[in-house]
Amino acid sequence: MARIEIDQLRCKGCGLCTIACPRKLIQLCERVNIQGYTPAEAPNLEQCTGCALCAEICPDVAITVYK
Repeated sequence: MARIEIDQLRCKGCGLCTIACPRKLIQLCERVNIQGYTPAEAPNLEQCTGCALCAEICPDVAITVYK
């Protein structure tokens, strides 16, 4: 099963990954990280295919994809 990990400290909450995910599995958190940004999160990864579009579009290299 594929999964992704989002580094909450690197993510600036730009939201590009939320747009890039074809299954809309990524969303922005309600809480703020230590730097004052609302980072992305992926609470439901059961449907993740590991396409890595989210990692490719991330300008902060905050997403790692495992297949």
